[in-house]
Amino acid sequence: MIAVQDADTTRSEDISYRLLVDAIADYALFMLDPLGQVANWNAGAERIKGYNRSEIIGRHFSLFYTEEDRATGLPARALRTAAFEGRFEHEGWRVRKDGSRFWAHVIIDPVRDQEGRIIGFAKITRDITERREAQLALDAAREALVQSQKLEAVGQLTGGVAHDFNNLLMAIIGSLELVRKRLPTDPKILPLLDTALQAAERGATLTQRMLAFARKQTLKFEAVDLRTLVEGVTGLLGQAMGPSIMIKAEIPRDLPRVHTDPAQLETALLNLAVNARDAMPHGGVITIRADAATVEPGATSGLAPGEYVRLSVADSGQGMDEETLTRAMEPFFTTKGVGKGTGLGLSMVHGLAEQSGGRLNISSAIGEGTVVELWQPKAEAGLHLRDAGSRLLEQVAVEPLSILAVDDDDLVLRSTIAMLEDLGHQAFAASSADEALTLLDREAIDVVVTDYAMPKTSGVQLAQAIRARRPSVPVILATGYADLGSGVADDLPRLAKPFLQHQLAAAIGALMSARLHCP
Repeated sequence: MIAVQDADTTRSEDISYRLLVDAIADYALFMLDPLGQVANWNAGAERIKGYNRSEIIGRHFSLFYTEEDRATGLPARALRTAAFEGRFEHEGWRVRKDGSRFWAHVIIDPVRDQEGRIIGFAKITRDITERREAQLALDAAREALVQSQKLEAVGQLTGGVAHDFNNLLMAIIGSLELVRKRLPTDPKILPLLDTALQAAERGATLTQRMLAFARKQTLKFEAVDLRTLVEGVTGLLGQAMGPSIMIKAEIPRDLPRVHTDPAQLETALLNLAVNARDAMPHGGVITIRADAATVEPGATSGLAPGEYVRLSVADSGQGMDEETLTRAMEPFFTTKGVGKGTGLGLSMVHGLAEQSGGRLNISSAIGEGTVVELWQPKAEAGLHLRDAGSRLLEQVAVEPLSILAVDDDDLVLRSTIAMLEDLGHQAFAASSADEALTLLDREAIDVVVTDYAMPKTSGVQLAQAIRARRPSVPVILATGYADLGSGVADDLPRLAKPFLQHQLAAAIGALMSARLHCP
């Protein structure tokens, strides 16, 4: 009687256990025999894998694995691991009945009899595709944030270094130019001076690219007809790229105008085309395309919602691996070898895109070429040149003036004073805004030429103070930066640093000419 009750109890427990297993719908729970054939099947397994009991019982569990995993012997290795180590746990792709794949978390445990012999395996499978995709999205967002912070930090460092180099080059270029004017003609000395001056000017070009990456270059925004600009650039490229490179331009006629600096955009397009050419040493096709695009609110593109124009340059070259692609926009990073590239081309384009309110996207893979997309905001109706006050007119004759030069860098200040005196002006020097205002109260100053980036009081703040005290005294702002704040900065004439003597003279001449023609 007791034995019958024990048997009934055991049978009742088995039924309860099977009912419990069948009720679990989020996990595939089933048994395998020692050879790996499916011995039973629960509702969760049917839901996740798509097979019903009659279709799967007796078939080998390797059916659930991808062809790649079966080729490497993963199913058999899983059973061996479970048998010898007591458990096999793994994440990977698995295949449903309909052929679709899902990302699975799998556990296989051995089932032993009372004598320790393996009589089968218990297998638990969970579909964690959604969790994996969410984790991948989170990882991508974190990586994008880290990359953005990295570029921002490098940009701040680069901008500071470029500013200091600008000041050094300002003193070098100005001094060399004046020495060349004053030395007697000597065929042995003048070529050396010319070489030094050209080298300094090349250095100035590099600093401008560094400032572009740091988003501190001075931009002159206009409503630009992209089709006309691209046609002009491709005409130049056709002659420079060589016969092995084919250039295709696909720019719609009804494309909206873009809000950008046309000169900088031309340079950016040339840089992208040269990079594309260098990626195709045996020749290929460079395709330049443009289309209108809309960024909706809530989009994860990193762009503000609004209307944009997407300009892309695609090549059929060798492409970049993931590591190279990650570093492509870093300043001074190049794959062209020593002496064959500055590594500032893409950095400059990145800076232009960010400073214009757009974005630079790069997609590439080994053997599949590269596509670089430059997103630029659509121009608003009636957009005109933002920095009209900074455009320099042709040089005009100017009577000697009393000019106050202000700069916290002594080398730059001395160079500027020497240039002004060589032009015939009476020059006064001030190394700070406070000193400049003191001189302004004491001397009859006609024009002030001031640096922008000065400690305590910037050139813009100094201009505001001068306008309040002596509104008749015009101010020229000498700077390589674009972030000049708001207010009077928008209508201040600007002189890009480092500048040559004729550019300084032209700025003064343009200013005085504008004052003469004012009603």
